[in-house]
Amino acid sequence: MLRRPLPSHPRRILLIKSHSAGIGDILRSSAAWAALKRHWPQAELHLFFLTRWPGYPSEELIAEHHLLSSAHFLPLREGRFAGMRGVGPKGWRSLLPELRRLGQEIQPDLIIDHEPHGIETTIATRYLRRWSSHAVTVGVAQVPGRGLLYDYAGPSLERYARERALSWPMDYTERDFAALSALGIERAGQQICLQVGTEGRDWQQRNPRISGMPRVGLNIGCGTPDAAAKRPSLNLLIESFGKLMQLRPFQMLLTGAPNEWAINEEFVHGYRQRWGESAIENLAGTGSLGLLSGIIDSCDLFVSSDSGPYHMSVALGRPTIVLFRWPNPAHYHQSDKLKILVEPSQEILLDASCKLLSIL
Repeated sequence: MLRRPLPSHPRRILLIKSHSAGIGDILRSSAAWAALKRHWPQAELHLFFLTRWPGYPSEELIAEHHLLSSAHFLPLREGRFAGMRGVGPKGWRSLLPELRRLGQEIQPDLIIDHEPHGIETTIATRYLRRWSSHAVTVGVAQVPGRGLLYDYAGPSLERYARERALSWPMDYTERDFAALSALGIERAGQQICLQVGTEGRDWQQRNPRISGMPRVGLNIGCGTPDAAAKRPSLNLLIESFGKLMQLRPFQMLLTGAPNEWAINEEFVHGYRQRWGESAIENLAGTGSLGLLSGIIDSCDLFVSSDSGPYHMSVALGRPTIVLFRWPNPAHYHQSDKLKILVEPSQEILLDASCKLLSIL
């Protein structure tokens, strides 16, 4: 493949992702989007997400992201081909025409494949290059020979981390910068970012704050039933927030997916048995992720398990506590408004809550 020269000022950049449709996984890419906009402020960013989970709740929130000019979630239909599970001819017959249409419509100057593993995004990148006469492609040379399939390629994730003295396993947010390093773009401390959506702003107008009372958000669950093991102990939460309420009364908003209404109600029941009536509202399943952005943004402190709302809170720049049941450095963020706690005691959670509330 004849290597095309890098554009000095690309007008339209197409970003290809495929790893996971979870809100945290996609939102982590916003640090790379911000770095690209910092490097080329006038460039449009267009996201192509090849998904095995069409219709996932994250799609609506990401489509509204302020750094993206457009976001397209293109289904990858899996099946059995030559005895192996994967995307076979039938799946590509439905995907390639849509890639061609969108590629010709957007006419990107630069195509960046952020995925280090798998062949699907590489095929998509090369196909889009074919129909974009001047597009330059960038990928990740994760395995020997893979870099030759792109015009330019960043190092493998392991080499990227080693060259920058990053811990391993590496913070997932750094993964997108492996490809960007081929363009000379470094993270330089860039955080993930998000702005409150239209539904979120409407919710804030309908739900003004109680005068003089802080607002604390709590997300107990982790979105999917199979992630129940990641939930913090209800007793930990009941004791810690009950003591915090005695020190400084606050309004508590409980968030979560529709299937987490019950665990929130269990918390409310246990809390009121232990501490009596208090200003607690269960908002699980009451709206979209766009609406949730407004709820989280309205909080003076947001406490969450390792889940999508945790990443949203960090991206919105809110004081955040994340509760892990076991160490998981790849899921950590670095922020002076974030406190990461792994199986904390009641006293440690209470102390962290008091300190973050005191920064107001």
